[in-house]
Amino acid sequence: MKNFVFISPNFPENYWFFCRKLKENGLRVLGIGDSPFDNLSLELKNSLDEYYKVSSLMNYDEVYRAVAFFIHKYGRIDWLESNNEFWLEQDAQLRQDFHITTGFQPEDMPHVKYKSLMKERYQLAGIPVARYHMVDDFDGCSAFIKEVGYPVIVKPDNGVGASRTYKLTCDEELVEFLKERDKTVYIMEEFIDATVNSYDAIINSKGEPIFETGNVTLVDIMNVVNYASNSFFYIRKELPDDIRDKGRAAVKAFGVRSRFVHFEFFRLNRDQHIGQKGDVVALEVNMRPSGGISPAMMNYANSTDVYEIWADMIAFDKTDKGTAEKQFCVFMGRRDYRNYVLSREDVLRIYHDHIKEESRVDPGLSEAMGDYMFLACFPTVEEVMDFVTKLIEEKPTE
Repeated sequence: MKNFVFISPNFPENYWFFCRKLKENGLRVLGIGDSPFDNLSLELKNSLDEYYKVSSLMNYDEVYRAVAFFIHKYGRIDWLESNNEFWLEQDAQLRQDFHITTGFQPEDMPHVKYKSLMKERYQLAGIPVARYHMVDDFDGCSAFIKEVGYPVIVKPDNGVGASRTYKLTCDEELVEFLKERDKTVYIMEEFIDATVNSYDAIINSKGEPIFETGNVTLVDIMNVVNYASNSFFYIRKELPDDIRDKGRAAVKAFGVRSRFVHFEFFRLNRDQHIGQKGDVVALEVNMRPSGGISPAMMNYANSTDVYEIWADMIAFDKTDKGTAEKQFCVFMGRRDYRNYVLSREDVLRIYHDHIKEESRVDPGLSEAMGDYMFLACFPTVEEVMDFVTKLIEEKPTE
């Protein structure tokens, strides 16, 4: 029996589905986390063969000892994975230390964690990238801005999501940013007027996709995080050829094997230095599933089960799980403090035939995804946009 160590199997909450499908495929599933066992959901408990609690997943020595304990008890570890961006580097170090070859190693990390180095691999794939400058001092940044013009985007070179990402529109904002920034290494990029399109795929050990889909983000996630605005995006009914082609080229350039990936691209809204309106250019890569509720949305949009497909990739390096009727699946995240025209009850009544799920958002994800979410499916993108428009409408202030 093959041994699979799942790091932090309880976060995000839906990750118990990955564990269940692994167990159904005959693997021994061993969890390591910092949540007490009694706090785990019943579904997760039933999906694990054993669970080892550490005081903190950030304490490498503790996590190391947990893996060593499992090896002593069950033998060689065949797989170790978290499917979580935050733990990618630790996962890689654990694989190296315990000679686990099924996954990224520490030497693979720079090009998948540092935004500046991602650009090199995208360029190897023939995909244009935004011009950039590693933030240093006012003179250095000003010289770059003279070349590309305001606004510019600054963000951590090694960062997760849109946290600490800012748009600077003038010298005064640049001065303030340089004065207030911490010791984090920041990258500055030219502003790209575009819509985010993703390539989401499950890749086998040969670097071939066994499942592909993608989403469209219609609002700037940076503004969602920094200004607590509404959050919405949708899974496509069909993946466009240009996104598929560039996604597959990026998979090869980054040397992806045996992973669930979420690659982000820009589709240009107008002609710019980087390309013509409608062109697809690089944004960044994420070597894990798209966050939060996205796997469930992929299932609804494709009438399939991505948890099963991923577990089939792990166990068999292939899958017989196909897709059926396809539709658009939209996520709508709303804020508690906003006074919406449609109440929760109104939404459920009007869109009863379309709503797939509705619930509060996990506090750990609410910054980027809102406080309360609805998932809904529609046959056309026009219906998606009508749904979003109605759900974000607010009552006038008196």
